[in-house]
Amino acid sequence: MHFSLFVHMERTSPDQDQRQLYDDFLALAKMADEGGMHAVWTGEHHGMDFTISPNPFLNLVDLARQTKNVRLGTGTIVAPFWHPIRLAGEAAMADMIVEGRLDLGIARGAYNYEYQRMMPGMDAWEAGQRMREIIPALQGLWQGDYAQDGEYHAFPTATSSPKPVQDGGPPIWVAARDPNTHEFAVENRCHVQVTPLWQGDEEIIRLMETFNAACAKFPDVPRPRIMLLNHTYIASDAEDVRLAAEEINRFYCYFGAWFKNERPVSQGLIKTLTDEEISAHPFYSPEAMIRDSVIATPEDAIKRIKAYEDLGYDEYSFWIDSGMSFERKKASLERFIKDVMPAFA
Repeated sequence: MHFSLFVHMERTSPDQDQRQLYDDFLALAKMADEGGMHAVWTGEHHGMDFTISPNPFLNLVDLARQTKNVRLGTGTIVAPFWHPIRLAGEAAMADMIVEGRLDLGIARGAYNYEYQRMMPGMDAWEAGQRMREIIPALQGLWQGDYAQDGEYHAFPTATSSPKPVQDGGPPIWVAARDPNTHEFAVENRCHVQVTPLWQGDEEIIRLMETFNAACAKFPDVPRPRIMLLNHTYIASDAEDVRLAAEEINRFYCYFGAWFKNERPVSQGLIKTLTDEEISAHPFYSPEAMIRDSVIATPEDAIKRIKAYEDLGYDEYSFWIDSGMSFERKKASLERFIKDVMPAFA
């Protein structure tokens, strides 16, 4: 099993300095590289201090100069915000600069808040259709002399300029939940990234079953890889487990608030949730976080992740965004590298 780090600049207060947040982002990514992790992933978001990453290629190019071995992944590009020719060329240029270490994660996007500002009138269904149109276009443009007559993009014969370093282009990872998206990814020879949100190991098992069914439907396609992205905190003791569960629960309540897109937003920050609102959430709670995420001491974390390896997951991505202080994130990642990863050597 490969291990990777999923990380953003994460701003929850106007008192936080953005440059310091970027330095913290770099520090965590360099820890992952020096600790022997396989990859670092960072996504694309716009106008949201909750996850600051307007163009992940910029971050990854910078990381390439400060790391030696980790692969550098977009986790994920929001497909409907891009023209295929532009995305093919920028990804290829990034792949050239990072010397073939790029992985391209791509998704339809999650936040209606972003849709309203970047693509007014677009809904999640249309966003998914746009993703299904752009991925074959990327693959064709990287080969060159590709024309498209699609519903959303039509253009005469074109090519990616430059061409990627990696033969055939960077590996593409599709963020998938429903069976149709799993099948689309497998049929188009893409890897799959899944993210359980609030149903714990039951959902992790179901997502793997969905992936296996998609692979069985296309037996002539080489089996792609599947990555499990999961909120993770490696605790020093039981008391630390409880504290981390409370912190990650608060993070998820803010995620839910952004997702519902009902609260006022000013200067990129959503209106503060009260303790009463957090405690009254219908399904997020510290207990649910412990059940659904890997918030555990090293020994218990190893048992949980071994079970995911046994299910067939190829990569476990340590989702470190949590609203915690940099010091707590760093200590957790250090324990993961030192006390958890060696059990999988």
